[in-house]
Amino acid sequence: MNFRKLPDLAGHSAVEGLALHFEELRLSGEGYIEACLQGDDFPYLTLGFRGDHAIVHRFDESGGSCLHVGDGTVAPDAEVEVVIMDEPAVFTGDVVLSTAHAWAVLSDFVQNGQLGEPNEWIVL
Repeated sequence: MNFRKLPDLAGHSAVEGLALHFEELRLSGEGYIEACLQGDDFPYLTLGFRGDHAIVHRFDESGGSCLHVGDGTVAPDAEVEVVIMDEPAVFTGDVVLSTAHAWAVLSDFVQNGQLGEPNEWIVL
């Protein structure tokens, strides 16, 4: 696996290193991660979060992007601020996941190459 914005974590596999990096970010209360499969630039996923609110974006080779459907963590019309590329960004609850759920989506992708079902993504 290739991981952008991942510090050198010698002695760990890429997946272990990503998990350690995510835990460090969780301790700080916010963060942003980009991940793709080794040898492929696309698709790649990004996870931005603040506290227990997170957003997962998917980018593909055609230049298209999607947001993962929210999990009901907040009301669909509520607004939530998360970190995207070190900047605050506001999203509505219809695309907000709990940070644990967002990590599960990203983790499944990097470990198994799984992107979930098509109905779990909103095309932008």
